[in-house]
Amino acid sequence: MYFLINHLDLYINIMNEENKNASVFYWLLLITFLVSLIIFIGGLTRLTDSGLSITKWDLFSGVIPPLTLDSWKAEFELYKNIPEYKIINPTMTLEEFKVIYLWEYAHRFLGRLIGIVYILPLIYFNLKGLLPKKYLPSLYLIFVLILFQGFVGWFMVKSGLTERIDVSHYRLSLHLSIAFFILVFLVLIFLKYVNKSNFSYRKKIPFNLPIILLSFILIQISVGAFVSGLDAGQIYQTWPLMNETYFPNDLKISDFFRKDLFSIPSMVQFIHRNIAYFIFILFLIISIIVYKDKNLHYLKKYLILIFLTLSLQIFLGICTVLTGAQIQIASMHQVGSIVLVIFSVLLVFKNSKTN
Repeated sequence: MYFLINHLDLYINIMNEENKNASVFYWLLLITFLVSLIIFIGGLTRLTDSGLSITKWDLFSGVIPPLTLDSWKAEFELYKNIPEYKIINPTMTLEEFKVIYLWEYAHRFLGRLIGIVYILPLIYFNLKGLLPKKYLPSLYLIFVLILFQGFVGWFMVKSGLTERIDVSHYRLSLHLSIAFFILVFLVLIFLKYVNKSNFSYRKKIPFNLPIILLSFILIQISVGAFVSGLDAGQIYQTWPLMNETYFPNDLKISDFFRKDLFSIPSMVQFIHRNIAYFIFILFLIISIIVYKDKNLHYLKKYLILIFLTLSLQIFLGICTVLTGAQIQIASMHQVGSIVLVIFSVLLVFKNSKTN
C-alpha cells in the first residue's frame, strides 16, 4: 500500500517543515492496512465456514488460544453443541476443528489489535496536539464504529449458535458494510491529512457522479455479503446467462416484491450481477465526461486505476460464479473489492473542490 501511495503522490511533503508529524501519517497508514487485512481475513473465515467455531465471546481471556490438548477438546465440545456441527460436520475431527478455530481466532485477535492500535495512539496524539482539531470528531467516530463492529460481529455469530446452521446473512452484510464504512472514513481522513497543504480549485465531475459510483460499489459489497451468506454463488454457475436465461428461470417478476427478496439465493445472485453491470456503465459515463473535458484530465490517472481494478473485479466475479465460489478465486474477489473501494475514494477526494 505504501508503494501505491508513493506513486500516486499522496504523501506530499510528509517529512518537510510543514508536516513534522510523520508518526500520525504512519499510524493512519497502519490502521488502514489493518482494517483492509481484517476484511480479507473475515472473507476467508466465511469462505472456510469457520465463523461459528468459537461459540463464546471472552473479551480478555479469549486473547489466548487453546494451548493444551484438554483445552482444545473443551473448545471442540462446545462446538459440538451447535447445529452446524450436528447437521453439517458430525464427522469432523479435532484436527479439522483446529483449522476453522484458528481462522476465527485470527479474525477476532486482529479485531482486538485494531482497537488497541487505534485508540491508544489517538489519545496520545490528541493530548500532544498533533492532530488537527477538525479531524477529531471523525477519528473518535471511527473508534465508536470499531466498538460497534465488535458487537455486531458477536451479534452475527450468535445467530448461528442455536437454531440455524449458519449465521444470518443480514447480520453478515451489516458486519461487512460497517467494516467498509470504517475503511472509507480512514482513507478519506488519510488523504485529507497528507494533502492538507496542497489545496487548489479545479473543475469537478458533475452530479457528484464519483460519490454515486462509490455508493453503488458499497451497495454491491453489501449484496455480495448476501450472496456469500446464502451460498448463492454456488447456484447458476454460468455466465452471461443464468443457465439459459437472463432472468433466473426459478423465479417470477412478482418475486421482486416479496418481503424476503434478499433471502432468495437465485434472486440475490441476479441482483448482484446486475449491480455490477450498472457500476461498469456508470464508470464508463464518468470516463467519457473526463476524457471529453480538458479541465478534468487531471483525473484520468485515477480512472485508469479504477478501470483496471474494476475490470479485474468483474473477471474474478465471473470466475467465482463459474467455479462455484472456489475459495482462492472468491478470496481474490474480496481483495479486489478492497482495492476498488480505496481507488474510488481517491477519485471522490481528487474530484473535490479543495484538494
